[in-house]
Amino acid sequence: MERDTPVAESLIAAARRLSASLSTLTFAPPVSHLYNPLTYAWAVHERYLRRYAASTRRVVFLGMNPGPFGMVQTGVPFGEIAVVRDWLGLEAIVQKPAAENPARPIEGFACARSEVSGRRLWGLFRERFGSPDVFFAEHFVANYCPLAFFDHGRNLTPDKLAAAAAAPLRAACDAHLLALVSAMQPEWVIGIGAFAEARAAEALAGTHARIGRVLHPSPASPVANRGWAEAATRQLVALGVWD
Repeated sequence: MERDTPVAESLIAAARRLSASLSTLTFAPPVSHLYNPLTYAWAVHERYLRRYAASTRRVVFLGMNPGPFGMVQTGVPFGEIAVVRDWLGLEAIVQKPAAENPARPIEGFACARSEVSGRRLWGLFRERFGSPDVFFAEHFVANYCPLAFFDHGRNLTPDKLAAAAAAPLRAACDAHLLALVSAMQPEWVIGIGAFAEARAAEALAGTHARIGRVLHPSPASPVANRGWAEAATRQLVALGVWD
């Protein structure tokens, strides 16, 4: 059930501010195309926040940026389509972006490709907690950066951007992360991968939040391909996030 609460409203306002501030940035080659799901997939993202960010959370999982077959298509962090539609119960019309990348078309919930990282991440949460309501009682999933960058058909991650372009991007994303943590008051912010952990540590320095990390579930990682869910669970138990 979607709810209007102070926490959800704060996060919705923060996401709108982030999207607006990022709309003024430009990126030089090799970036050929840029997607901002907070614009063309806003309907789904807002529903995600209203339904699953209604109050404070003990743990926030923080990803890097949208994957081409996940949040890029659905507007939900690590938004593997079947999980978003069938487990989270979220679906809405996803518009076309202003400048579509022909190598990575936006098909929304009609996209036939599966986001492996999202399938692994949400699959672990579904297996451990059973229902979204049980998981989201203490947890939330966010992305540090809402933008997806492409060199035509090749995905470019934010850590690969030139320093001149990365600085204003990180400033805006740092400010948004601070706003999210201020609203949700988590005990833990868990970076999904080294980049997210590093950005959280820098952006949240001086706050109450404890920073940790789990292995990124990317299929490009040989370690993740050898049993990501088990490895991530061990890491969370070792940190004291889970028992």
